[in-house]
Amino acid sequence: MAAPAELIAAEPALVPTVPRRGLPGLRLFRMTSGLQRATLIFGLALIGMFVIVALFAPLIAPYGFAQISENGVDFVRQQAPSAQHWFGTSVRGEDVFSRVVYGARTALWVIAISLVLSLVVGVPLGLVSGYVGRWVDRVLTLFMDAMYAFPTLLLAIVVSIVVAGGQSSSFGGVLSAAVAITVIFVPQYFRVVRNATIAVKTEPYVDAARVTGAPVGRILFRHIFPNVTQSLPVIITLNGSEAILTLAALGFLGYGIEPTQASEWGYDLNKALADVSNGIWWTGIFPGVAIVLVVLGMTLVGESLNEVLNPLLRTRRAVNASAPAAEERTDV
Repeated sequence: MAAPAELIAAEPALVPTVPRRGLPGLRLFRMTSGLQRATLIFGLALIGMFVIVALFAPLIAPYGFAQISENGVDFVRQQAPSAQHWFGTSVRGEDVFSRVVYGARTALWVIAISLVLSLVVGVPLGLVSGYVGRWVDRVLTLFMDAMYAFPTLLLAIVVSIVVAGGQSSSFGGVLSAAVAITVIFVPQYFRVVRNATIAVKTEPYVDAARVTGAPVGRILFRHIFPNVTQSLPVIITLNGSEAILTLAALGFLGYGIEPTQASEWGYDLNKALADVSNGIWWTGIFPGVAIVLVVLGMTLVGESLNEVLNPLLRTRRAVNASAPAAEERTDV
């Protein structure tokens, strides 16, 4: 049986061709079909809804995330969903719907900051380690492996405590959560980029750039970088869902953001634990559903992109699709 690489070389027509013109996202979308395209659309719809809610939270939420009264009258605590409070009120008298909406903004900030920091730190270190090699590669790999082997949630808790420094401000809470998640993600980007750099640094185009006297920075970011980042969109999408879960875990354990500084879904779930035994379901179900929907959307998009960008999966899908046509030609 031929290997996947041999299949591609023997029957290039079996591999879907990508149009050279048009938007990159549109090209990827055209490469999907059937159930894969449906899951991609559904995942993008969930992510789009999450981003819209986060960006326009002040316009969507009827109250502030920490507001417990209106016109001098306090809200009824633990009130069931009603016309005035669509998702009910919490044990502190806050509007649950408003906290869920503002929680999307907090989650978006943490995801954006953590992913940007992870890329800025992990990708250059991976390029340098894979290209330079020798003792630099050994030291960086040993350090990243030690971080990767450390329990992720415990590492996030320690980093959150160190970064926050006892401060409970909105910016400090978001930054500490983002940095804590970044520490978890950096080894992943480092490993992926380092391994890909080692594989391509001996390619002829890299040798040609080296012979012409191109500086190391130009070789790394002009010649190697574009050829080692094919899998980064998949990792970024999946890490976005992981960031949501890590942020919720930090808030649930009490290492997140203070409720008076920002709304956070994990913290609200923690405060809703005591309500469950009393039949008060709305304080916990809505923040939990928000977490599930966002994680589901990012996971669906990440898996769909993986099937499109992974050459092995793409080749298998092309071979399976061509099997019925080959049988028909044989019958004829």
